Amino acid sequence: MSSEHLLIFPDRDTAEEVADDLAGRGHEDVRVVREVLAGEDDAEDHEWAVHVRTRDEAPYAAELRTLATDHGGWYDTPS
Repeated sequence: MSSEHLLIFPDRDTAEEVADDLAGRGHEDVRVVREVLAGEDDAEDHEWAVHVRTRDEAPYAAELRTLATDHGGWYDTPS
């Protein structure tokens, strides 16, 4: 069974750096995606997310939460 995770960052460079790090750790399903919220007109207001699919939730959730925080972002579980 797999789990999905989102790490949210304020800029694309950080998101890409974290995605590269996760891919280097052996995670195969890692994507950088743009987070667009309804009503946002200015492209600069959009955040960037790293979507990661893991084989199971534990122990990855804690690791990914720490990684996000260490890079000025936050962790969220996709709905």
